[in-house]
Amino acid sequence: MDEGAPIKVYMVKKLIGVSPEDSVQDASKIMVEFDIGSLVVFEEDRVVGFFTKSDVIRRVIVPGLPYETPVREIMTKELVTVNVNDPLKDVLKKMAEHRIKHILVEDGGKIVGVFSLSDLLDATRRKLETAIARE
Repeated sequence: MDEGAPIKVYMVKKLIGVSPEDSVQDASKIMVEFDIGSLVVFEEDRVVGFFTKSDVIRRVIVPGLPYETPVREIMTKELVTVNVNDPLKDVLKKMAEHRIKHILVEDGGKIVGVFSLSDLLDATRRKLETAIARE
């Protein structure tokens, strides 16, 4: 793991998302289908929110809201973002400050990717597997 590497090295570039009108249940099914912990919420071509597994637990399950609740009612609207060229160590610090596990990555004001702690774990695991295979 290179803490000075830009976050673009670790981020996922494929943005998987939902509409604000989609139900929490439909959005959760997409997360399960793609084995991911977050979704970008799009309105037309614009990112208007972020939806995570933690949102489902804290804002739907615990208060007992119906699974048909629209994503717009529970999504995170105040987006925390980093620049595509920010170093990994700064991104991790920002995530720790905000107590989040996923963060949106932008380039020129446009969301171009997502980074999660599990992405870092996956990259570390691949590096270890490569080192072991070389022995």
